[in-house]
Amino acid sequence: MDFDVIVVGAGAAGMMCAAVAAQRRRRVLLIEHSERLAEKIRISGGGRCNFTNLHCRPEAYLSRNPHFCRSALSRYAPRDFIALLERHDIRYHEKTLGQLFCDDSAEQIITMLKSECDLAGVRWAMPVSIERIERVSEAGPGRFAVATTQGKFHCASLIVASGGLSIPKIGATPFGYRIAEQFAIPVVPPKPALVPLAAAAEWLAQFGELSGASFDVIATCPDVAAAPRRGVPGFREAALITHRGLSGPAILQISSYWQQAGGRGAVVLDLLPGFAGDADALAWLKLHRQDRQTPATLLAEFLPRRFAEAFAQAHGWNRPMAELSNATLEEMAGVLKHWAIKPSGTLGYVKAEVTLGGVDTAALSQQSMEARQVPGLYFVGEVVDVTGWLGGYNFQWAWSSGHAAGMAA
Repeated sequence: MDFDVIVVGAGAAGMMCAAVAAQRRRRVLLIEHSERLAEKIRISGGGRCNFTNLHCRPEAYLSRNPHFCRSALSRYAPRDFIALLERHDIRYHEKTLGQLFCDDSAEQIITMLKSECDLAGVRWAMPVSIERIERVSEAGPGRFAVATTQGKFHCASLIVASGGLSIPKIGATPFGYRIAEQFAIPVVPPKPALVPLAAAAEWLAQFGELSGASFDVIATCPDVAAAPRRGVPGFREAALITHRGLSGPAILQISSYWQQAGGRGAVVLDLLPGFAGDADALAWLKLHRQDRQTPATLLAEFLPRRFAEAFAQAHGWNRPMAELSNATLEEMAGVLKHWAIKPSGTLGYVKAEVTLGGVDTAALSQQSMEARQVPGLYFVGEVVDVTGWLGGYNFQWAWSSGHAAGMAA
């Protein structure tokens, strides 16, 4: 019942961490409260698991300390996880924007990680509920005691890989945050991230019936003061109108920044991303200033027709292009390039891909993920205040942070 390392949570970060520690000949126990292993891996990427991104870099992660993730990402990079897949003969492909997916099934990733654990000698306790965790000494092999429904276990190193609050239907809980608070480790208040945005009733009255309409945009969040300094770009991907507001990859991406800004400002959509700026958009509109077609018909060249008609109607652009003044054309260009929408909120953890916030990185070592004031206690993966972009970035953080702790514990 005594182990060198106990890992709490058998998800992406937990299994990576357990396997790496066991490969160092540490005696490792992996504890999981669910009956099924790594549900978030299983359902990700439409069942094919977007397991990493070729463009992973610190700038693609949100945290109170934007540099915290740099060390772990550099020491276990996408190429290292790709090499692991290739050793297990798992075929993969790049879909778009550096996103890598399994050719076949996400189950291959789960099988690979479990195999790595088993081959290294990891012991499993699953499904098991943890009743309490105690720190029984400052150092030594019995530093922590973990009381569970399968008995009490002792360890020198305790690694919390219990995840965040996103997708509660697959077992997400605040367990990791409670452990942090038990040991007086600060937690940045968690929020849903990579999440659809809800719209106000007035907006829904104008556009809610267009649910299903999708179009290319550049999404930005001007209220994030840090964005220009860090070089955070707008996200050019699809936006999707839903019966409750907005979704689609561009919206999910910018939702994290909107949440970081306090969830009070506007999200701005560029509906003509093919034009470099307002002047280019205005020049295009002026090319059609003698046309008898309406703005809605013209906008339908780039936007779904139903949406183009509703958008023009909402802004009073009902007359033919030939009857519009220069001032109106300038207004149109500005609105089309900077459509500001003030969300009423998000659709919550039920629809969120990940959690923003978590265990404060100021309390952790960026080399090892160990709590500075509690030797032997580590936090990895989504439970930490490091949140990546959509597209494999969060799985890479799981692999990198798990590897860092596994090499240190």
